[in-house]
Amino acid sequence: MAAIRASSSSSLTLLASTSSYCFHPTLFTKFRSNPIWGFSFSISPLCYSSSRKAKRMSHSIAKATLGLTQPNQIEPPKISFVAKEIDLVEWKGDILAIGVTEKEAAKDESSKFQNPILQKLDSQLGGFLSEASSEEDFTGKAGQSTILRVPGLGTKRVGLVGLGSAALTTASYRSLGETIAAAAKSSQASNVAIALASSEGLSADSKLTSVSAIASGTVLGTYEDSRFKSESKSPTLKSVDILGFGNGPEIEKRLKFAESVSSAIIFGKNLVNAPANVLTPAVLAEEAKRIASLHSDVLTTTILDVEQCKELKMGSYLGVAAASANPPHFIHILYNPPGGSVKTKLALVGKGLTFDSGGYNIKTGPGCSIELMKFDMGGSAAVLGAAKALGQIKPAGVEVHFIVAACENMISGTGIRPGDIVTASNGKTIEVNNTDAEGRLTLADALVYACNQGVEKIVDLATLTGACVVALGPSIAGAFTPNDDLAKEVLEASEVAGEKLWRMPLEDSYWETMKSGVADMVNTGGRAGGSITAALFLKQFVDEKVQWMHIDMAGPVWNDKKKSATGFGISTLVEWVLKNSS
Repeated sequence: MAAIRASSSSSLTLLASTSSYCFHPTLFTKFRSNPIWGFSFSISPLCYSSSRKAKRMSHSIAKATLGLTQPNQIEPPKISFVAKEIDLVEWKGDILAIGVTEKEAAKDESSKFQNPILQKLDSQLGGFLSEASSEEDFTGKAGQSTILRVPGLGTKRVGLVGLGSAALTTASYRSLGETIAAAAKSSQASNVAIALASSEGLSADSKLTSVSAIASGTVLGTYEDSRFKSESKSPTLKSVDILGFGNGPEIEKRLKFAESVSSAIIFGKNLVNAPANVLTPAVLAEEAKRIASLHSDVLTTTILDVEQCKELKMGSYLGVAAASANPPHFIHILYNPPGGSVKTKLALVGKGLTFDSGGYNIKTGPGCSIELMKFDMGGSAAVLGAAKALGQIKPAGVEVHFIVAACENMISGTGIRPGDIVTASNGKTIEVNNTDAEGRLTLADALVYACNQGVEKIVDLATLTGACVVALGPSIAGAFTPNDDLAKEVLEASEVAGEKLWRMPLEDSYWETMKSGVADMVNTGGRAGGSITAALFLKQFVDEKVQWMHIDMAGPVWNDKKKSATGFGISTLVEWVLKNSS
């Protein structure tokens, strides 16, 4: 990920294999069976050392590098969701949670609720609910919540969760689910019910979207990545009743959809959270194979090794990978729809730097975030997560290529140097004036490869520039495309998904800063407009006939407060593919 300054870059971090052994002198790789990612024992087809001594030395070095770290086997949250039509006061369980807007939380002159549902609950509790909410100063503001232990109802607790005053969005409903999950965790609740103080004004489609978002939020709120902790607790929440939204096959379908997407988001989070000594390019490739094997009716995988990438003349990608003892793996998953009828061909391309040291332009100084560079494969996590979800959902009429050029950006005698010139697979030459702007070099060959698959539209995702974080902050990704129709499609998908994208300009005049005296281009321009020049660089490797969008997700890939990955991009990609399906 390229930094705002030419000498440093913003942080990205990737998953590495739990037991992958790679030794540069012999290019010998070994994978041990791993219950977390389901690896099978295999030996890489690269080459073998003829010296037993060299093997033993390499083995001991690899073990030291791995740090003996093995992730614990943690079962993902398994929660049963059921939509019911039942009077709230009749529901029995641990927590009855109600989403309340500021308007619905308003009280009359006698400090009583005016909302009918809250009035009924308050009456059943002898006025306790209104009294306690006043003491807690609950006004329905977004982010507010109060959980009360109550007598006189079938439920042990009643929770009021603020939804704010603005129009409710997917993010609002997802936040409601996450808040309830946190309350369930703190009170050790095993079953909860979630309702709205008022569902008036919600169309049938809006209700379906809301139910899906609430369910996803609840699952994601329950999730905690404790694979690398010596002790972990299993979640207690087992069942969630969603009340007042109706029931029937359409609701059940949306709940199943929410299960598929939230499972994929957790998968993506696990990839990004995993340290680089556990998640290597080889392990990322094994994960791609596992996804395809689980959905072999619609997914197939191709993994290209170094020699195959050389045959395709991927000099830009291989130049970045050259310094690492862990060899690169070029990942291609193909989704073929059931029935085989294809209306549209799409490609999703994700940056796959499982670790980014910056190379010879090493990341140094305060704010360089080198310790977080495992998340520099956040784009690949989004792409593989989308593959996992779509393998379950199985949309019709659309062919999708999921592409990741996985590697590490390290420092060694074989590494690329500032001033070196690399040649991409479309024949264009690049003077590398900054080895820490490596992601775009890998994406260059990945984009050429994607265009060669005959696709009509490409979306690439990358933790590419610190400049985009400066421009849009930690919660919003930048979207760059010369195509208005594609921009409309993807931005609409992001709204449904509840993820924040902002379209940024592609100012062609800035390309002047990317010109080289000895090659076709350099890989970084000046400090100003760094995220724009990075996108303009990528544009050089996309066929003009192909609609293309670049998403710079360097900000929202990681939550600093939670010290954890967000799973950003997966939900938007799934929604976009569904928009293009028949």
